[in-house]
Amino acid sequence: MAGNYSTSYEESIKNPDKFWDKAAQDIQWYKPYTKVLDDSRKPFYRWFTGGELNTCYNAIDYHVEKGKKDQTAVIYDSPVTGTVRRISYGELLELVSRFAGALLSCGAGRGDTVILYMPMIPEALIAMLACARIGAIHSVVFGGFAPPELAIRIDDAKPKLIISASCGIEGNKIIDYKPLLDKALELSRHKPARCIVYQRKQANASLIPGRDLDWNTAMRDAKPAGCVPVKSTDPLYILYTSGTTGMPKGVVRDNGGHAVALKWSMKYIYDIEPGDLFWAASDVGWVVGHSYIVYAPLLHGAATVLYEGKPVGTPDPGAFWRVISQHGVKALFTAPTAFRAIKKEDPNGEYIRKYDLSGFKNLFLAGERLDPDTHQWASDMLKIPVVDHWWQTETGWAIAANCMGLEPLPIKPGSPTKPVPGYRVVILDGEGKELPNGTEGIVALKLPLPPGTLPTLWNNDEKYKESYLDMYPGYYFTGDGGYYDRDGYLYIMGRVDDVINVAGHRLSTGAMEEVIATHPDVAECAVIGAADSFKGQLPVGFVVLKAGVTGDQRDLVNDLVKMVREQIGALACFKQAVVVKRLPKTRSGKILRGTMRKMADGEDVKPPSTIDDPAILDEIKESMSSIGYGKKA
Repeated sequence: MAGNYSTSYEESIKNPDKFWDKAAQDIQWYKPYTKVLDDSRKPFYRWFTGGELNTCYNAIDYHVEKGKKDQTAVIYDSPVTGTVRRISYGELLELVSRFAGALLSCGAGRGDTVILYMPMIPEALIAMLACARIGAIHSVVFGGFAPPELAIRIDDAKPKLIISASCGIEGNKIIDYKPLLDKALELSRHKPARCIVYQRKQANASLIPGRDLDWNTAMRDAKPAGCVPVKSTDPLYILYTSGTTGMPKGVVRDNGGHAVALKWSMKYIYDIEPGDLFWAASDVGWVVGHSYIVYAPLLHGAATVLYEGKPVGTPDPGAFWRVISQHGVKALFTAPTAFRAIKKEDPNGEYIRKYDLSGFKNLFLAGERLDPDTHQWASDMLKIPVVDHWWQTETGWAIAANCMGLEPLPIKPGSPTKPVPGYRVVILDGEGKELPNGTEGIVALKLPLPPGTLPTLWNNDEKYKESYLDMYPGYYFTGDGGYYDRDGYLYIMGRVDDVINVAGHRLSTGAMEEVIATHPDVAECAVIGAADSFKGQLPVGFVVLKAGVTGDQRDLVNDLVKMVREQIGALACFKQAVVVKRLPKTRSGKILRGTMRKMADGEDVKPPSTIDDPAILDEIKESMSSIGYGKKA
């Protein structure tokens, strides 16, 4: 399959059965599938129907059986606790099989759901794989989520049991999880019979007799459990999208398509070979953590880094470089926000030069739009390919990328390159007609979606259709806007609701952010559309300065206004910007532009459950007030 990108892509679109059948040969099946692509119930396509497998077997047991018992599977690196721990494939097999036995003894089995509410510790990964081992469906909820949000997920998933830990650590702050879990269970209508709690040294949780079980006690008393064959189409996990209003959507991931797609992606997108060390600097609460901390590296027989820390402050802006150098990371995958934070604290790359990064081959960035300035900074500092790629929680793996293990293409800053084999990405107008290259519109994916993507939502086929398929029949609606250039490179300009209407002109706030980010004093920025009685909406900029930058902020704002006028035009009406200490973000690093927009329009805003630090909203509100926004109409 290795070789020319165009040949592979064409085959994946014209003959998907042949393409994915070939990829599926790398997965171990208990029972062969009878059909590669099952389109008998459109638009609910299924992959590898009739087949049976076990994801945990493919991720651990298979490698041990092939003589890799002593090979490193996981490196747990926790600067917040001063811990580095290496776990071999053999050790991981012992831990996972024993915890799988503990789950069985607590009444969980094939088809049951289990919620995980865990920090970034090996036990989180062990619990996920143990669920997969016995055919239980795990749903990881980001550790520290507020009790009402956790309660909503408990009521929707209806777990047989919950697995948690006594605390998480955010920088130098200890967050007690058990009181949050207890409150969530008090609020929820569904009451799981058991909770298994891992006691960390940093905090001791009070256990409720009869309901709560200590992790170590459960492990001590458990008998190792074997792998349970499940159908290819059986759910592996549920991951709830982080909606700020209403019921979050439970994205379902199946076993067969997921295993095939992720194993393929490790070699052909990320250029990782078995035995290499791959690091996804994310959290197991997000889709990146599921796909590229836990499953993909282990399915491929590689090693993975489980990092409990931050890009800066644990202890300094050299945190990433220390991990890469110390452990021999070949490729890093993180969010652009992480690099903007590093760039802000270390604009001249002084910390980069302190470490030997000779084994570091590729940097992959995704999760939020990568502005060309950050791309250029990372490229200049690291002297390696900086690969922007684009995907979503729903797809589970990259939609568009420069496939570094297939055929690296020339990099264009601002573009995630071209669609990954399996995805037919099209640009539509408001009527659902495909637009030619060079014309911006709505980014959609022609059905069927490739393996590994969501087949539906948890217990809600209608919501799946309504949310993603009904708007443009025959297509999956991504919610993003973008275009192809004349070379066929894809550009994602941001969420469709980040396109603002200024006096009848539809303008992308992402394009304005691109311009602002090129200013030498700017570390990161956000542009939102605020309501205006005369023009409909007006763009407002929020700017975070690089460390050490001083000077008159009025001069900076004047510079930014001039730059946007020169590069986008006077019709953008960009006239206001304000310097802020930081931007409100989710814990995965996405800027909460929608929340900021509501605040600017004077709406009462409840801090989203995904926010990294709710106190930031007060700072933003004060900054908005200084330029006349945020007041109720």
